[in-house]
Formats: sequence, C-alpha cells, structure tokens
Amino acid sequence: MQSEQTQSVNTEEILRHLPRLDGVIPMYVGGAWCLATDGGTRELFNPSNGRKIATIAEASVADADAAIAAARRAFDEGPWARTSAADRAALLFKVADAIDAHRDEFMRIDTLNNGKPLRETEYDAVDAANCFRYYAGLATKPHGQTFDVPAPSQTFTVREPIGVCGQIVPWNYPLLMATWKLAPALAAGNVCILKPSELTPLSTIRLAAIFDELEFPPGVVNIVTGTGATAGHALAASMLVDKIAFTGGTKTGRSIMQAATSNLKKISLELGGKSPNVVFADADFDTAVDYALFGIYANAGQVCSAGSRLVIERSLHDRFLDRLVERAKTIRVGDGFDPQTEMGPIISPVHRERVEGYIETGVREGAALLCGGERLGGALAEGNFIAPTIFDHTSPEMRIVQEEIFGPVLVVQTFDGEAEAIAIANDTVYGLAGAVFTQDIAKAHRVIRKMRAGITWINTYHPTYNEAPWGGYKQSGIGRELGTYGYDAYTEVKQINVNLDVEPSGWFSGR
Repeated sequence: MQSEQTQSVNTEEILRHLPRLDGVIPMYVGGAWCLATDGGTRELFNPSNGRKIATIAEASVADADAAIAAARRAFDEGPWARTSAADRAALLFKVADAIDAHRDEFMRIDTLNNGKPLRETEYDAVDAANCFRYYAGLATKPHGQTFDVPAPSQTFTVREPIGVCGQIVPWNYPLLMATWKLAPALAAGNVCILKPSELTPLSTIRLAAIFDELEFPPGVVNIVTGTGATAGHALAASMLVDKIAFTGGTKTGRSIMQAATSNLKKISLELGGKSPNVVFADADFDTAVDYALFGIYANAGQVCSAGSRLVIERSLHDRFLDRLVERAKTIRVGDGFDPQTEMGPIISPVHRERVEGYIETGVREGAALLCGGERLGGALAEGNFIAPTIFDHTSPEMRIVQEEIFGPVLVVQTFDGEAEAIAIANDTVYGLAGAVFTQDIAKAHRVIRKMRAGITWINTYHPTYNEAPWGGYKQSGIGRELGTYGYDAYTEVKQINVNLDVEPSGWFSGR
C-alpha cells in the first residue's frame, strides 16, 4: 500500500545543530572542524523525494592521512593513554545522556538522510545511547586472568588498547553502526578515525559535535567524510593504523582485508548475508507470517541480517504464501516522516537500480513474481521506492537465491523434512543470520545448532542486543561486535611474568 503523499519537512531546522564552514558541513579532525584540503564536496539528497538536503566535505587521501596523524599523536603523546577507565566511562555515560537528550534530533536527521521511518530511527537512537552505556559500564570491569604455573612466578594477563583504529560504517544504520564501532573502542582506551558512508554522514557529524562539546582530547575521535575508495582505502592501507573495522559488502571487505596486509593490522569485518528463515508446518502461523514480513521488509530489506530467504515446509507452503502475499500488499510504503509509513525508500537511485536489476534477473531466470517488483509512482515518484516483492518457485542456482540483494525482495524455497531444511539453509557462501519457527522446541534446537550462522533466532527475527555478540560465519565476516566480544576485539592481550624467587638461573656455568 502506498502512502498518500510525501511529507514537507524543514531541513534547516532538522540540521540546525550541525556545524558549517562556508556553507559546507565539515569533517572533524584533531579536535577541530575542517573542510577538505582540495575543496572537495558532495551533495546529499533525501531518498524519499530526491531533494538536496546539504553539502558536505569530501575527504581526499591527504585528509584521511591528516586524521590518521592526529589520532596517532593522540594515542602516542596525548592524555588519553593516561585517562583512567573510570574517567573514560564517565565520558561515555555523558555521550549516552547527550544522545538521549537529543533523541528527536537524531531520529529526524537519520530519517531525512537515510529515509527510514521515524519509528525505526527512534529505536536506533535509543539503542545507540544504551550501547554507550553498556561499554561505559564494561570499561571498569575486570579484563585479565591469573595463572597457576609450575614456577615461582606470578603470571597474569592484562588487556590493553590496540591503538589507532580505522572504522568504516555503512548507510543502512548510520547512527547505530557508528556507535557499535566507537563505544567499545573508546571504552578500551583506543583512538578512532571513523568514516561514515558518503551517503549518510549527517548523524555521525552530529555525534562528533557531542564529542566536541564534551571536550574529548583532540584526536581521540576523528570523523572523515568521503568515499570508501579514497578515504576508506587510506585507512585500511595506512602503516600508522593498528586496526581496521568494517561493516558492509563482502566484495569491499575483501579489498579492505588485502589493504590491511600492509602492516598486518587487526581486522574486524561484518559483511553480507543471505539469511534463511526456516518455517516448519507446526509453527504458530500468525507469528511466523508476521516475522517473515518483518525479517525482510524492515528498513526496506536494507539489512545485512535480513531474512531474505523464506525456507518453508511444503505442506504449509500454499496457505502461508497466500497470507504472506496478502499482508505484503498492505504494507504502507512512503516518506519516513509520515507516521503511517511502515517501509521507507531505497537509499539512492543507484542502489534502487541495482535492486531492480535483481528483480529483472529473477523474472528472467524463471522465478514466479507473486507481488511487488515495481517502482512506486504517484506521490512517491521522485523517491527511491520499490514495492515489497516476493518470488516463489525458485531454484538454488538462481542469482536471486544466492546473492545478497539488499532490498525488499524475498525469495521462497520449499523443503520436505528437517534434513532438507538444514541443507537449504546452509546452501550459501554466507553465514550471518538465520531463524527457525516451530512449536517443537527440540527440533528448533537441532536445526539451529546445525545452521552455519553467527546470529540465530527461534520463533522471532531481528532482535539485537548490545550484550550479545554480532557477526557471521563463512563469507559473512571475521570477528564479532557487541557484548564482551566487541570490547575484546579492540584490545591486545599482554602476558606478564613476575619472578618471585629472584636469584641467578644457573643456566650457564659462567666458566
């Protein structure tokens, strides 16, 4: 279902707290706002209506290098290394409070810049504040071990910050992904250069203004706005960067991994997915239908963990698909500022065309298009809107089954029996997420334990918790974010041995 009209919003009022230099939204480097050294800029557009919303600085390699140098000085020479865990925690609690205080502003910035409905950006803002609080609390907790060793020695480990961390985040969760990177890194005592997506940098710039207002030491947090090919590659390849953390597509992840070999820097990669949502015939019908919709159409399917493959038991197939298609057709698609909107636009014309290309491929490959598949017109014609789409009668070799579409496109696969369900679920190069719907809890656990995925659910889909690890198997990435795992990923482990029997070893005779 299409919303009646796009909303009229006051862009300047929404962006009133963002800094400007000569009319351009700047970067934040070394504790100061700055424009690109070569004068580069980029225009940003509202994906709901195609209208320009701002002009932002576009970093060159020189700008990325300047941010790296500022971060290097901050870690090697600045006061941050001497800041206690308690003081770091206090600052991060203040960041969380500031996000809460400006929640409505963050919501509207991300809806303006990304297009997602306000009810989704509200969740993101709440979760971002809670993420900072979680890691603020974790900063002061025990982070080491002691060992009983066969020698007169006190032997133990400590966790220390890695150093300068380059962080690259995508456009689908602008504020939240920035938070997932910054909060654990700063809690552990690192310094950061964060590169937001060139399409959605605005909430990250607003977050930088909070760091500036709270007087974090210069260079501890740096925000570089620009493309992945330029600024992102400079971070990944730099000999002065100690760790690179990236969330995005698997193809880009490979190039970052290759660039990171320059100095064998630590890497964390959270990459793509083609996640199965397995529904058995004994599942609670209404719950399974509801989460099948939520799994793929939340954020217009632009979610790395989206339940983009519905793996349905054959005896339930016809009834389930009839209801699913009926419900999909009633989803209200429109401007994120419209309170009635349930699904927003695709992020950009380029990405919309990519999704449309996959839809055309699915039809060409012989899949049955049950609903959607078209660009929405009328009042939404100026935006990047695609109707919720479902393909049935697919086969495993189809591109729409194997490749990540990253849009509101669901493909249906049918199985007979538990073993086939598991085989279909695992028949992909990805392993990010997956779910099982059944009222047989023993069967649910059997299937989940055999599913090759890092994030799984039983009788639900998509809940994310700051306390639990996030990451995938196979080509869905390396490492984990969130939870204690996300904190540990920003630390080095040092072994310390203290001799308690101080006398010569006698290993050499001395003759």
